[in-house]
Amino acid sequence: MNSPTFHLDRLDAALFGLDDVVVDTALLHAAAWQRTFDSFLRRRGRRAGLDADSAGSGSRIPPFELPGDYLRYAAGRTTAEGVRGFLTARGFALADHSPEPGEETVRTLAEHKDACFAEEVRRVGVSAYPSSVELLRDLAARGVRLAAVAGDRGCEQLLSAAGIADLFDMCVDGGDAALLGLLPQPDPGLLLEATHRLGVSPRRTAVVSGSLVGVEAGWHGCFEPIVAVDRYARAEDFYRRGAHVVLRDLTELVLSGRSRQELLAHR
Repeated sequence: MNSPTFHLDRLDAALFGLDDVVVDTALLHAAAWQRTFDSFLRRRGRRAGLDADSAGSGSRIPPFELPGDYLRYAAGRTTAEGVRGFLTARGFALADHSPEPGEETVRTLAEHKDACFAEEVRRVGVSAYPSSVELLRDLAARGVRLAAVAGDRGCEQLLSAAGIADLFDMCVDGGDAALLGLLPQPDPGLLLEATHRLGVSPRRTAVVSGSLVGVEAGWHGCFEPIVAVDRYARAEDFYRRGAHVVLRDLTELVLSGRSRQELLAHR
């Protein structure tokens, strides 16, 4: 696929990531991650006699930085995977779970981040990108099946908060991955589960993602086409992970031809 075009005669379904693609939540996620890790690093810094906020080489723990740390460790991943990635980068090792009440673990930090994000959504609200809504409506009208796919839990609640839950045939998220024992992205398991539920082939299913791991998952699952929405000038990284097309916004995407459903209807 050499141009920003959806060839509808080759397309039965499209799987959309949420953050940076359908809903404008990246800043809300980033704020929740920053709140979670800044408080964690301050606590750990005080224990070690270090300052997580002050300058001075060797006398501080580097804080959670935006947007770099968010894009490196969290974007497109489950909350738990984001926690593990950032902690490893900062030299911390926490157990996933602990039988001791009050013990800090990957799970408690993940729960804190999710609570912070829910609070940000309630406080600020969440909106959908108008260009994405227009594309989703056009695809649905042409008979293309649509699914929202999210590594985190709460996909349906987020879509409802943005007022766009009716645009999708279904939603698959981190809650489904946990129930089914699916690996996190870049493993394609969650995307393949969506195609299984829709009854379509990955070869006739588009993946539209705003994260590197989401694009890579599409590549591993042999999806076609794979479209990356690049809001942070990372086009080369997206192409290296397997994107066929990289766009700054979905207004650049063109629909061409007739879908299989349209052709059947006109026979």
